Amino acid sequence: MYRGKSITELRSMLDSGEVTAEELFNSANRLAHYFQEDYNSFVTIVDKFKYKDRDSLINGIPYALKDNFSTSGILTTASSNILKDYVPVYDATVYKKLKKAGAVLVGKTVLDELAMGGTGTTGHTGIVRNPWDKERMIGGSSAGSASSVALGIVPFSIGSDTGDSVRKPASHGGLVGFKPTYGRISRYGLFAFASSLDHVATFTRNVLDAAILTDILKGQDINDMVTLKDDGKKYSELIDKDIKGRKLFYIKEICGVDTYKDSSDEVLKKTISDFHECLDKLRDEGFIIEEVSMDKKILEAIYPTYMCISCAEATSNNSNLTGIQFGPRGDGQSVEEIMFDARTKGFSELIKRRFVLGSYILQKENQERLFLNAQRVRHIIVDKMNEFFKEYDGMIAPCSGGYAPRFDDASEKLSDRYLILENHLAIGNFGGFPSITLPFTLIDEKPVGINITGRVCEDDVVLNMANYVEKVTGLKDIYSEVGDIDV
Repeated sequence: MYRGKSITELRSMLDSGEVTAEELFNSANRLAHYFQEDYNSFVTIVDKFKYKDRDSLINGIPYALKDNFSTSGILTTASSNILKDYVPVYDATVYKKLKKAGAVLVGKTVLDELAMGGTGTTGHTGIVRNPWDKERMIGGSSAGSASSVALGIVPFSIGSDTGDSVRKPASHGGLVGFKPTYGRISRYGLFAFASSLDHVATFTRNVLDAAILTDILKGQDINDMVTLKDDGKKYSELIDKDIKGRKLFYIKEICGVDTYKDSSDEVLKKTISDFHECLDKLRDEGFIIEEVSMDKKILEAIYPTYMCISCAEATSNNSNLTGIQFGPRGDGQSVEEIMFDARTKGFSELIKRRFVLGSYILQKENQERLFLNAQRVRHIIVDKMNEFFKEYDGMIAPCSGGYAPRFDDASEKLSDRYLILENHLAIGNFGGFPSITLPFTLIDEKPVGINITGRVCEDDVVLNMANYVEKVTGLKDIYSEVGDIDV
């Protein structure tokens, strides 16, 4: 009865007295337990109903929170063995705001360890499966947050996005994933991965719900020095403005109509074909959409640039996970031995590789050649995007080359598809641009997402344009109806 409902639908049911907040929580709790064994969405499921009546649109609404946000008195592991028993003594600002608004926490969700990774397979509690096909990834790092909404357990969840960690899982899960402008939402209490790239982001079933959440979460925070002053806009009241004359561009080298014409991958070709059909429909609605070109060498540099910067920043940010300040105490006769033992046992092979890479990049003799060069490439990409934004309101592109990959799918790491199409969403993090993903087609009965990225601080414009895309596609409020439970 309540499964798969949106924020706005549940708000109406609560206001009419059709359901109570406790009934919604109990329903979500039962669903969370029912699906946990098969899909592994949660690190911790909250079984006790805690609620204070508030005057807000999300009052009484159940939700899920990625397990790298600090929650006082509730286990917060970042899906890493080194933090498997860590219980914070303070709340992340996002968690505080959600409690203040009356939202009800159902559970803390699984992520790729320390938010590093895009597969949903490296968390210490095991892999997260895609509700649309259990043999496929939901993506990461915000895997559990995505799957909890895609399963219909909760109407929204909170994740973090450093390269595409909300927007790519949203694509694979048939959801709306919105990453606002850098600094729009406080990151205080979020375990830092790469500080210059990290964003708080949301999963919802429709664009209006994303706007509602952003209205509640945005605003300056003295505990996060990069947060922006509230722009005073009510995004949820601005998303239905007329879009006639709005200009979008797509990059030929990412998703031109003939870019992958020689590919043997039929799903990829179908994705590009459906994308251009969608563009034609948007033009009919009043959008102006044009093709532009960008130096392919710059686009091919997106992924290595992201890896260089993120690994370097992650290595620095996580230097406190030593087995002394945090984590299980390692064995050894000296500080060095204790740290070595704790970090060897506490981290997965992926994390250890990234920290080794980050340490190498940060060595004095390598900083100019690697880290600073990566920052220069980042600035080139951002400057080019800002040039386009002088003429256009946003960039539009498919999120990837198709629906979610299987766990055993191998990617050709040097292919154009992998280097460019599968990683272009990181542009949104490089420039701190507002960026939103939403479903635009179903291929083989599995969702594929489209993305709009816009100018810094024009979050309302991006949401407005996405709202019209949603109207055109008709893919709104979808979720996987797997299972035989409806509560």
